[in-house]
Amino acid sequence: MARLKITQTRSVIGTKQNHRDTLRTLGLKRVRDVSVREDRPEVRGMLHSVRHLITVEEVD
Repeated sequence: MARLKITQTRSVIGTKQNHRDTLRTLGLKRVRDVSVREDRPEVRGMLHSVRHLITVEEVD
């Protein structure tokens, strides 16, 4: 199964509480934090909701 490298690129200051909670669930706490997750529908849904705060890359 593919894996995704998720990097937080923008600050959570001024964002909605549910966006902050989503980033925390993904394992991201501050700008430039990186998390590697399995490419699953649940993770894709979380990524879609905070797509303006992160960048996503596929990892082998």
